[in-house]
Amino acid sequence: MTQATSTLAPACGIRSMTGQGRAAGTTDIGTITVELRTVNNRGFKCSVRTPDALSGSEALIESVVREHLHRGSINLSINLEHQQGQTPVQINDTVLAGYIRQCKAAMQQSGVDADANVSLDVAALLNLPGVQTGARPKGDDAEKVFQQARLVVVAALENLIEMREQEGAHMAETLLGDCETIRGHVRAIETLAPQAAESYRVRLEGKVQRVLAEYDAEVNPVDLLREVQVYADKADVSEEITRLDSHLKLFQAVLRGESPDGDKETGRDEPVGRKLDFIIQEMFRETNTIGSKSAHAEVSAIVVEIKCAIERMRELVQNLE
Repeated sequence: MTQATSTLAPACGIRSMTGQGRAAGTTDIGTITVELRTVNNRGFKCSVRTPDALSGSEALIESVVREHLHRGSINLSINLEHQQGQTPVQINDTVLAGYIRQCKAAMQQSGVDADANVSLDVAALLNLPGVQTGARPKGDDAEKVFQQARLVVVAALENLIEMREQEGAHMAETLLGDCETIRGHVRAIETLAPQAAESYRVRLEGKVQRVLAEYDAEVNPVDLLREVQVYADKADVSEEITRLDSHLKLFQAVLRGESPDGDKETGRDEPVGRKLDFIIQEMFRETNTIGSKSAHAEVSAIVVEIKCAIERMRELVQNLE
């Protein structure tokens, strides 16, 4: 079935949890380059790697990240390139030798000849924690350098957020289209559901007539009608349809940044991904109930289509902040 196209535009601010950002800037200790990479995570997880000149500021940098991002697994790397005439850099021979010994030990464990002519990435070794040392800023100088670095971190975060919002907008548009697809399926079930009781009545009458003919007996039509009514009550899915419609309306309202009544916009201070995930769980529950109640073949087929659409939505929502 072709997915319906939604005419309801998603609100700005919907973000994917996957993205990357980069920024560079000059500080008193040299040129700082900040690189950010994020992937989806149920909560917030941040890993910060800094040069020795900013060692000890990891917690402060993470707090800056928390001001801009709410969910996801974030890897932030800060590289420092000293300018000529600035803070001298020294190589800690002991630390470097320790890294090389670990590399050789790992090679031996892997069955690689440690004495073989294996090239090492010198740049990568020099960027390992503790290899390069230099005079660290102190006092007011340290605070000034951190504030300069903070500006670069924020610039990288802004680039990351722009990318995440672009991807989030595409995902939200797809989700809105899936909502319209499901709504169309629900309307079809509404049309078919009343036919289920009539179909059951016809099947029941056929079975009863065959049994009566075989045993030359009679049945009270009132009893037959009562049995059909009992089935109709059990197979009634009107309440489930009403609740599913309500969940769809709420889901779309959250994506558009509106109240469920659509009369006002809500803020974007909190991430919406987790809320949307909860709504999807409720949608799936109502759909399951509709499927278990109805014995109508066409309704069962439509329920499968709805479940497929909900599963697509679940996969997308799990990557929304």
